[in-house]
Amino acid sequence: MKRNGLLFFILLFSVSLFAGCKSQRVLDVNHPITLTLWHNYGGQMKETMDNMVDEFNETVGVENGIMLSVTSISSSSMLHDKLIMAANQDPGADTLPDITTANPKTAIVLAEKGLLINFEDYFTTTELEAYVPRFIEEGRLNGSDLYLFPIAKSTEVLYLNKTIFDRFAQDSDVRYADLRTFEGLAETAKLYHQWSDDQTPETLHDGKTFFHSDSLFNFTQVGCQQLGTDFIVDNNLKYTTPAFRHAWDTYYECAVKGYFSIYNGYATDLIKTGDIVCSTGSTAGVLFFDSVVTYADNTTEPLELMIMPYPIYNGGKKIAIQRGGGMMITKSEPAKEYAASIFLKWFTEAENNVHFVTSTGYLPVEKAAFNVMSAISANYEDGNIKTLLTAIDEMQSQYDFYIPPLYDGIDALMKDYEANLKQTVSESKKQYQELLTHMNSTSAFMEASNGKFEEFIK
Repeated sequence: MKRNGLLFFILLFSVSLFAGCKSQRVLDVNHPITLTLWHNYGGQMKETMDNMVDEFNETVGVENGIMLSVTSISSSSMLHDKLIMAANQDPGADTLPDITTANPKTAIVLAEKGLLINFEDYFTTTELEAYVPRFIEEGRLNGSDLYLFPIAKSTEVLYLNKTIFDRFAQDSDVRYADLRTFEGLAETAKLYHQWSDDQTPETLHDGKTFFHSDSLFNFTQVGCQQLGTDFIVDNNLKYTTPAFRHAWDTYYECAVKGYFSIYNGYATDLIKTGDIVCSTGSTAGVLFFDSVVTYADNTTEPLELMIMPYPIYNGGKKIAIQRGGGMMITKSEPAKEYAASIFLKWFTEAENNVHFVTSTGYLPVEKAAFNVMSAISANYEDGNIKTLLTAIDEMQSQYDFYIPPLYDGIDALMKDYEANLKQTVSESKKQYQELLTHMNSTSAFMEASNGKFEEFIK
């Protein structure tokens, strides 16, 4: 019995040791494994990613017998299509890469086909606890298995042309603090419209637009969250709540009167021409702002960009959206899967991850990384990145982050909502401007807006 007990203990120990070390034993520095990587980082982000891949290959990769090779760089939409074609083994489709960036809707398709590893097979519980919990939870696509690993996240912030705002503030009773709430932002936009109209007394009703939202859908759903209700319920939009009505009223009146923009594009287009002063948009958009403003008459002036936390509604909670995909590892063989996990652990280590996100406008994913980022922000040379890091640091400590629901049809729902909203507001604005020729602003708005909310929600 003693001998049998000893044999059982040895067997149990051997199994445990093998389970913990089997992956390590499949790597051989004398016979390096090559991993293919697809990603969607273009422009300035491509250079950062290229440099990090090279650094990995020259350090950890050499030490472990791993060579990473980037074999495809595509936009998010093109990458989604390529991955779905590869997963379906469509004629002419490429072979699935070992590692790829992806958004949740892509990962769900591959996970349902059994093509992805569960990261909990390669990360210990202690290792996973080092990451921001909500970032990890977003990758649990079926509520349990972790198929999409966070590498960088984004949220939305307020971008402000400080150069124009300061000039406006000298003549008006406005402050930066007014822009921390949507009500304050709307009132400031009204004052700016009046102030800019007064600059040309010879021309009536030519006041300028102050604000643009890069995503009116986010503007609405986050606003509803701040005010305590869901905008999306059972895969449908809920228009009957006081929160939605408040968000609607805020945007509708300001857009009809010309304070907020109605534009099918990004704020960077409007800020670089001086057509707006501030906007809400993704932190990743920081890379697309110019350093000068070029006006319609070809005169220019420097653009000093100020970045502030995402505004909230009066009485609402500090909530902003959480966006961004992650990386997934496709099933292949234990050696490749383990090697791929080594890369992701290295890439998301605090210092490495901070290096990546501070060059791209994203948020790091390890808890410790925010301390690292905060420490370096004061000495960061890029002024736009520096002010962004300050805003992110405040939001990370004070805000909750909302993860939108994910299901088939959400993209179409979003596009339909924005298209219908812009059409409704555009029609009202046209009528309002026509009425201004013989009515005051209050009367013109009342007539132009009459019944429009009821028509829209139908």
